[in-house]
Amino acid sequence: MARQDALISADAHVNEPPDLWTARLPSRWAGRAPRMERFEQGDAWVMEGALDPINFGANCNVGLPPEQRPAWIPWEAVRAGGHVPSARVEEQIADGIGAEVLYPTPRVSNQLWWNAEDPDFHVACIGAYNDWLSEFCAHDPSRLWGVAMLPNAGVDGALDELHRALALPGMRGALIGQYPHGGEVLDRVDDPLWAALQEAGVPLSIHVGFATGPQGDKSRMKPSQASGAARFFDAPVRVTQFIEGGVFDRFPELHLVLVEVDSSWLPYLAEQLDDRFGRANPATRADIGRQPSEYFSDNILSTFITDRYGIANRHAVGVTQMMWSTDYPHSGSDWPNSRRSIDEQFAGVPDDERALMLGGNAERLYGAR
Repeated sequence: MARQDALISADAHVNEPPDLWTARLPSRWAGRAPRMERFEQGDAWVMEGALDPINFGANCNVGLPPEQRPAWIPWEAVRAGGHVPSARVEEQIADGIGAEVLYPTPRVSNQLWWNAEDPDFHVACIGAYNDWLSEFCAHDPSRLWGVAMLPNAGVDGALDELHRALALPGMRGALIGQYPHGGEVLDRVDDPLWAALQEAGVPLSIHVGFATGPQGDKSRMKPSQASGAARFFDAPVRVTQFIEGGVFDRFPELHLVLVEVDSSWLPYLAEQLDDRFGRANPATRADIGRQPSEYFSDNILSTFITDRYGIANRHAVGVTQMMWSTDYPHSGSDWPNSRRSIDEQFAGVPDDERALMLGGNAERLYGAR
């Protein structure tokens, strides 16, 4: 592990600084760059295509009691650990964390993926984020493990950004919010990206779910999106697409990480896919080489924050496929008391299994780079 006896969080976050895009995008896009503005309630991101300003109070309120967690805050109230790498390392040490896999703020990144009408601008915005994240991780690459966002304006652009980002310091994974060619429908046109990820030994992540609409569009909200407790609603769709679309047959060493969706539901989905696969006419069922459930143990991993049911049923999920996370600095995190939370969730779990879920699996997946 990154630090002996330390934990590895397979899903943590940064807070993007106000000048990330205004300072990094070429001057021709100065008027369109995502920017932070001050409102009466607090500060928020203003992004092209978003229907409302994107506030971020819940994305940086770790360590505060619930009654002190407003949805809107000024940037000055954001914890330094979200955007200053030296402060982040101090926060890790305070919580006994040896390394963290770092993701963007979800609603900010989702808007970047959703609004890809201008491919050049879209790719530039994502590249600017990856550059900033690499600089953040370069402070201590042994502790700060970056996951690069990939654009969805064509597979060639996604491939170019993958190769560019992986050459930067600190980058260990790749993240998509739509398929590289754009949208929610799996297509073999994206196979070159899956091939490149497999060749590089880099895991592919989907954080919570795909970006299916602009931020602030309540008319498109699915019922299951109304509560964070149902955040796993999109992941079964992507798992089914990858399995039944034959992605893991064509790329058997590719690893798909389902981030911040917990683990309890995976055995049920595997059972149902197997059942329906077995009942289908062989002439019309998915053209895959194995039972659907077999891909869960070889190609699919999930991260969880609080999932006592998943831990109790870890052998059905797959002990080697589960990765604990803090979600720091978001409201789901127990920082700086992660070990106390772990002891409550993992009571009775053997040390070897505990070690895998609390860091060993993440080390195996990300640690080689």
